[in-house]
Amino acid sequence: MSWRKDEDERPDGDEGDEELDENDYKTQKDAVLFAIDVSKSMLKPPQTTGDKKADKDSALTAALTCAYQIMQQRIISQPRDMMGVLLFGTEKSKFRGHSGSGTGYPHCYLLSDLDVPGAEDVKKLKALVEDDEDEDEIMVPSKEPVVMSNMLFCANQIFTTNAANFGSRRLFIVTDNDDPHAGDKQAKASAAVRAKDLYDLGVVIELFPISREDKKFDLSKFYDDIIYRDPAAEAGQSEGPKTSKSGDGLTLLNSLISNINSKQTPKRSYFSNLPFELAPGLTISIKGYMPLTRQTPSRSCYVYEGEEQAQVVQSETAQVDFAARTVEKSELRKGYKFGGEHICFKPEELAELKQMGKKTLRIIGFKKRSKIPSWASVRKSIFIFPSEEQYVGSTRVFSALWQKLLKDDKVGIAWFIARENAHPIMVAIFPSGNPDDEEANTPYLPAGLWLYPLPFADDVRSVDHVTAPPRPADELTDQMRQVIQNLQLPKAMYDPRRYPNPSLQWHYKILQAKALEEETPDAMDDLTLPKYRQIDKRVGGYLAEWKEMLAKKASELQNTRAFKREFEEGDERPAKRAKPTKKAANGGSGGGGPANSNADLKKAFEQGTLGKMTVAELKGIMASKGISTAGRKAELVERLEQWVEENL
Repeated sequence: MSWRKDEDERPDGDEGDEELDENDYKTQKDAVLFAIDVSKSMLKPPQTTGDKKADKDSALTAALTCAYQIMQQRIISQPRDMMGVLLFGTEKSKFRGHSGSGTGYPHCYLLSDLDVPGAEDVKKLKALVEDDEDEDEIMVPSKEPVVMSNMLFCANQIFTTNAANFGSRRLFIVTDNDDPHAGDKQAKASAAVRAKDLYDLGVVIELFPISREDKKFDLSKFYDDIIYRDPAAEAGQSEGPKTSKSGDGLTLLNSLISNINSKQTPKRSYFSNLPFELAPGLTISIKGYMPLTRQTPSRSCYVYEGEEQAQVVQSETAQVDFAARTVEKSELRKGYKFGGEHICFKPEELAELKQMGKKTLRIIGFKKRSKIPSWASVRKSIFIFPSEEQYVGSTRVFSALWQKLLKDDKVGIAWFIARENAHPIMVAIFPSGNPDDEEANTPYLPAGLWLYPLPFADDVRSVDHVTAPPRPADELTDQMRQVIQNLQLPKAMYDPRRYPNPSLQWHYKILQAKALEEETPDAMDDLTLPKYRQIDKRVGGYLAEWKEMLAKKASELQNTRAFKREFEEGDERPAKRAKPTKKAANGGSGGGGPANSNADLKKAFEQGTLGKMTVAELKGIMASKGISTAGRKAELVERLEQWVEENL
């Protein structure tokens, strides 16, 4: 049984009288400072090999290129985030306009201060990475051993002055030296104290080690005392930081970018410490996140260029009456239009109208996962994770529920109110597998539980009755199955990480070209375009056969419909008909009977005598009608009855 800590309920009205928008909870601002080691080993280029995929740049160049590309990504995906680059172990020293010994941080060079990336920052990094311009001789390693406490103290000052109020502050250390203070216990202890100061400040230190073929990066020598990790947050993850190996087939740059991208920006919770009622008397607390949010280009704004520096125009909204008099806010009341009239409410009445109960997530039952249709979602799903702040033991109970739902392939049905004054909704609680599991359908999403919003009766819209599409011939279906099986996505799964939004990338590529005074690109890179050569190589023959088969079936269908029209037109003219014999009415024989008359065939269908015909008779009739003759007698009879029902 879980135990509840002290209640921390907000007084009525603190949440405001309007439902908050999810964008307020979507994410928090992030400040990332790259600390890149400048040493002889980091500057040493890899050994030349015959492999075209092998590394060609030094580890330092790869680290700077990584920072350059991450900076470009941040401008697109998180334009409000801060980023900076600090080089340590350099011969020269520089810190915010001060250089040499007067900086107070010897052998630390602040290449790009922690700030929202601007065009000058991108140009500076690009000159070092692509143009290989180092006129100031920045990338010259120091003759003296590096002092890690100086670098950590310098990072502390940068975060304190530039990102004091940021919810997420992270220091990315890129190095290949696993023991910078070998044999110097005092220097090691001093670095550990500085790391503890950063931890107390709320700065998370992330290490991106680089290993060599002849040397494995050993965390126990130094960095185990520098990096503070939360065991609860890393439950189920691999131990320690991922190591990027230099010189192998996977380039060092790609490995670094992959490892850094895995440290995604921490998302601000959509809600925090929400009571999750699993059963009467059994409640835990959870947090909710919005991992999936559609990214759109930044909105344009009006800019005033009449002064030396361009300024964004600030707009103001004023409400006026019919006489153009400005109306004060105290004169206004909120209301709704109903039946041609406006029904107004006082603020307290409006708050009471929206009050539908306290915020909670309450399970009301369970269903098989297959019972929830894929079309039933009316909003984005919310990822939930346990929180120990309100109920001790929440993580263990949450984990048990998650594993049980996965094992039994079931989902929970729950009543959900995210915040005070929020509208209640029904949700299905879906479990997601571990991303490292080979059977996981979503390796790009975290393991846990997801709230899948379900529609109410009021949300369902009636549509005009649409008849089902005609059923294709079995041969066409079998042939198309070969095409589909050979054109599946990798691992038969859609992975959004492989397909950047082409319109979004193109928008920011144009902005970047303008800001950096580069040439405007001619065309955009669109990874969503079909690879026609590969498609033709895989299924070109199958598609050609399917096309010929489709043309043949279409021709047979046209002939069948023409025959039907002739028969219907013939029925309009009265004619004396001979009375059918008993044998013909019962199914006929050999080459006569129902095969010679659609009317006789329909009569036999109505009397239920088609099943008395022989297989040869059935196939003869079906072949003349353009119907498939494959299968056993029961299948032939069923197929012929279906044809008669649809065409006669």
